This record gives sequence, structure tokens and C-alpha cells, in this order.
Amino acid sequence: MHNLAIALYKKGYNVTGSDDEIFDPASSNLAKYGLLPEKFGWFPERISKELDAVILGMHAKEDNPELIRAKELGVPVYSYPEFLYNQTQDKIRVVIGGSHGKTTVTSMILFVLKKMQVSFDYMVGAQVEGFDTMVGLSEDSRIAVFEGDEYLTSPIDPRPKFHVYRPHIAVVTGIAWDHINVFPTFENYVEQFKIFSQKIERDGKFIYFEEDENLKHIAENLREDLTAIPYAAHPSRISDENTWLETKYGDILLHIFGKHNLQNIQAAHIVCRQLGIQDKDFYAAISSGEPTDVCKY
Repeated sequence: MHNLAIALYKKGYNVTGSDDEIFDPASSNLAKYGLLPEKFGWFPERISKELDAVILGMHAKEDNPELIRAKELGVPVYSYPEFLYNQTQDKIRVVIGGSHGKTTVTSMILFVLKKMQVSFDYMVGAQVEGFDTMVGLSEDSRIAVFEGDEYLTSPIDPRPKFHVYRPHIAVVTGIAWDHINVFPTFENYVEQFKIFSQKIERDGKFIYFEEDENLKHIAENLREDLTAIPYAAHPSRISDENTWLETKYGDILLHIFGKHNLQNIQAAHIVCRQLGIQDKDFYAAISSGEPTDVCKY
């Protein structure tokens, strides 16, 4: 939430916030931009009809006095993912979901787009090297890249977050039962990814790890207007304890290793191709630095 507050401040919004406790790094980051509340707690008297919106974080429960006041006054109330969708309705939305690897894939895509000097909005679940915040919003970008978490949207909205974003390009890295406190059975958990695939915008793309049997079943039952694109680990070889990507442009040295990261690179590669990044440019960018230094698989 504090990253979203900073992103909106940078975009030119007048931003205020409330919480009953704030810890570092959120506290220091908010203070740097003059956004740290003077007092902790909830102050319903600060909620007025002049507000354009209230954005509800997971820490604010249904009986929160500020939330109650906003509802009484008819102030629009958004969850975190709802507001991100609201800000990017006119953009090409890329959403990376899956039980594992989604932060890494998202970071790789951001790394390449930045290297190629392509403007984009983003939300990622870790602090990525070269980015001041985990959320970025702008007026001039035509692309938005979001990490798609399957956890609940807000205390008053039990939908998984990634159901809200309605991607044009969707990625699912794999399904392994998680959040068992919310999804009591594996079948119920898998169903959330099926619903995610149904939320893809018309004529969109569903990019999935082809060795996952549950994802193969989802891909085989997509709407007719959607295109399923399977992927596996990027072709590679290991020499002198180094990993080399095998490409039509020659072998490219990487500073990462392991089959999971080779899968992640291939997912990022396919997404970037859908966004108009040429293969040779993708490989030049991905080999120019280390996009996964700050997030682990």
C-alpha cells in the first residue's frame, strides 16, 4: 500500500493515509515523500465527499471507522487491485500468475522493458534493483505489467487479486496448492486459475508452463477467441560451471542457473515478444545484467 501511495504521489495526486501501525521500510519510505501520517490510528472525520477515492488495504477490516464513513458519504472505495485496474483500463495489461516464480518472471519483463526504454506501469511483489518502488504508474505508458497474486483482494472482497486485473496477456507459471487457509482443497485452488483464464480480455493470450497437467487442461478448454501459448525451459547448456542460453544469435552467457530460472526466462521472452520486443533485443537486454539479483525463485 505504501508503494502505491508513493506511485500516486509521483503521478501528481494529493495522497493521505491512515494506519494504526507502520513499520520500516514503509515508514521511512513514506517519510521521504512527506506522506507519513502525523498520528497513527483511524480518523473518520478526515473522510469527506471531496475525496476522489479511498483505497482499502488488507489491514483495514470491515468495521474500520474510516471505511464506514466513506460508505456513508458515498465516496468510491477501491481495493488495491481494483484501483490498479482502474488506472490502467486503457492499457495493455500483462499479468503473471502462478504458485511460484511469478515475481522473478515479472522482474525479468520489467528489466527488459526498461533496458529497451519502453514506458510501462507495473506492480511487483519485491523490491527490484533499479526501481525506487514496487508500483509505478504514469500517464504516457501503453503497457501495464502486474504480478498476479491469488490471495484475497480485500477484507470486504474475497476474490483472488489476479481475478480483478483482466489481462490481455496472462502468464501462469505452475499450480502448487498454496494459501490453504483460504482455498481448503486443491481442486478449489486450481479453480481460481481456471477463473483467471476466463477473465482474459477478448482475443488475449494465455501463456502457460506446458509440463503442468492442470494448466494443460485449462489451456485445452479456453474460450475460442483466446490463444494458448505453451512454454518450457529455454534451451541451454552448461559449460565451465556457467549457464548459456542457446539462441539463433549464438550462445548467451547468464549469471543464473537452474531449470526454474530457465523456465522463467522463457516465459518472460514470450511476453516480451507479444509486446513487440524483437528476440535479438530481448537477448541483448537479458545478458546485459542480472534481473533476478533481487528476487529469488
